[in-house]
Amino acid sequence: MNTAATVFARAIVHRTRGAQHGPVTRLMSPGRLGRQLKPFVFLDWFDLDLSAGRQGFGLHPHSGIATFTWLLEGEAVYEDTTGAKGVLPAGGVEWMRAGKGVWHASEPTAASRRMTGFQLWLALPVELELAPAESMYLAPEHIPRQGPARVLLGGYGGLRSPIPSPVGVTYLAVSLKDGERWTFTPPAGHDVAWVALNAGSLRVAGEDAPLAAGEMAAFAETGAAIEFVAAGDAAFVLGSAPKHPHDLALGYYSVHSRAETLAAGEAEIERIGAELRAQGRL
Repeated sequence: MNTAATVFARAIVHRTRGAQHGPVTRLMSPGRLGRQLKPFVFLDWFDLDLSAGRQGFGLHPHSGIATFTWLLEGEAVYEDTTGAKGVLPAGGVEWMRAGKGVWHASEPTAASRRMTGFQLWLALPVELELAPAESMYLAPEHIPRQGPARVLLGGYGGLRSPIPSPVGVTYLAVSLKDGERWTFTPPAGHDVAWVALNAGSLRVAGEDAPLAAGEMAAFAETGAAIEFVAAGDAAFVLGSAPKHPHDLALGYYSVHSRAETLAAGEAEIERIGAELRAQGRL
């Protein structure tokens, strides 16, 4: 059908339900879809049934990236080797710019029976991939909201997240009621865009088949607006950014722009790990 709505629609070029590993579904990884969507290089959906004895995420390292966790359900005790520690409530977010190297952990509180949410990794600009680690934890009331969209990172609709993320990255959490229409117009230069649904169903202008909960979709690199209509109540995250211009040098917990910075990051991770082992924390 050759109408204006379809001619100017931003096409979906990839759809996936990812790969499930126990309570975690990996929707995007640096070695595959992350190369197409960089600086977004990794996305997990986690759903931990704590009544079945599932635990959270103990101390583990990163370098070269920033991790961003949006906790939808449950309550988590967090700590990291920058010295931060506390309790993150449902609806809160964790920002960890790993830079040269950091270890962090997120464990459910005793009162939590289920813990769900998204964890995203961002490839950092070269000037930050070996920078000192920094973290920020925000309660739900400190996350700006514009219409149906929570501004998790970057800016939208004149509001900005207080998190100091790399310039140009937009990350939103959107909730739409049945039949509600919402159009995302990316900033100039944002050729990368994707969505991942955690609830409901979503129609995208120009696409015949709706997206359903558990799916992730990547859009063509056109920079055009994307129009959504909820089919039933729907909730999803959306990312957009200019394409990361560097290659990805991959470690197990790390993503850098080249082998030399990967080696530096992994050496710092090992140094911190040795300290943690000496303290009896690993």
